[in-house]
Amino acid sequence: MTDSGVGDMATSPTDTSRAGDTRSSRSRWHRVRVHARHRRYIVRSSPRWYPVYRVAVAVVGTVVLACGIVAIPYPGPGWLIVFLGLGILASEFAWAHRLLTFVRRQYDRWMDWISRQHWSVQSIFWIGTCAVVLVTLWLLNAIYTVAGWVDLDHLEWLASPIFS
Repeated sequence: MTDSGVGDMATSPTDTSRAGDTRSSRSRWHRVRVHARHRRYIVRSSPRWYPVYRVAVAVVGTVVLACGIVAIPYPGPGWLIVFLGLGILASEFAWAHRLLTFVRRQYDRWMDWISRQHWSVQSIFWIGTCAVVLVTLWLLNAIYTVAGWVDLDHLEWLASPIFS
């Protein structure tokens, strides 16, 4: 106990203090970043591996970006995946860095605008999002599949025009 009557738990040898945990994880993260930066420097200095590295970054970044763009209208991390894909591309390409900066700024402006709107306007966007999700589920035949689980497969209008 200290003079104030409050136990000093941080100095106990058996307890791990939060500051120590944060410092340890920060130190570990710092070591990982330094190691990755060193490996990237080695790859960039090699005339044989650098083009292969750039192509690999371009392919991985483009695939992640495309998945994010597909996921934007659905509930979940669509924009996060877009930003991740652009971040991967921006690690090697200046145009992707400029695009990432622009898209983040526009996204922030859009979210600020939406948050200032009346609840009825916000509801219209929520209803639009729900409509996109339902139409996609219908086109992918998911609604008809679930209808079959509960013996509603006689409702033929639930079947997808694509997969029927």
